[in-house]
Amino acid sequence: DILGILQRRRQRLPELRQHFHEAQTLTGIDWRLLAAIGYQESQWNPFATSPTGVRGLMMLTGETADRMGITDRLNARQSILGGARYLLMLKTALPDRIPEPDRTWLALAAYNQGQGHMEDARRIAQARNGSPDSWADVKEALPHLSRGTYAKAMKYGYARGTEALHFAENIRNYYDILLRLEPEYNPLINLGDSEEGLAVGPG
Repeated sequence: DILGILQRRRQRLPELRQHFHEAQTLTGIDWRLLAAIGYQESQWNPFATSPTGVRGLMMLTGETADRMGITDRLNARQSILGGARYLLMLKTALPDRIPEPDRTWLALAAYNQGQGHMEDARRIAQARNGSPDSWADVKEALPHLSRGTYAKAMKYGYARGTEALHFAENIRNYYDILLRLEPEYNPLINLGDSEEGLAVGPG
């Protein structure tokens, strides 16, 4: 959706940019990556709702929202800050030995599929003589989560691993676009750009 993100970058991103900047200040994650997740999830629509019950700009489940202290998933600022904190939590849960950028891509797969299914994919990668710490190897393993032999043997069972693969790869593409078009944000230089605090409470 290259044309879509280019168009919505002008229409929707301006009013959301300060929230993504704030999320970067809170988590240390590049705001353009967080914006890429938001576009993949909802096309930057704060009121997005899926048939499965995930809601908001960052499309969080009710359980994840509760864990992140979010009271209103349809509030753009709360959703962005909550999604950023959730991604940071997933990155932190990975073994310290995993370097960037693999660490981020693995965390993105977990953001979509759940941490348990991503760990199953890492086990499959290792069983197939790949590295559980390499995104290149794990993304080859993800589709096997929906295949009978592996799905029955894995701790967390069946999952639509191909969706997590496409999710992460789409975000990589959107991130590349935003890296070229949007300036980086340095909280020390841009201090005071956002007048809101860093708490995730009602915005």
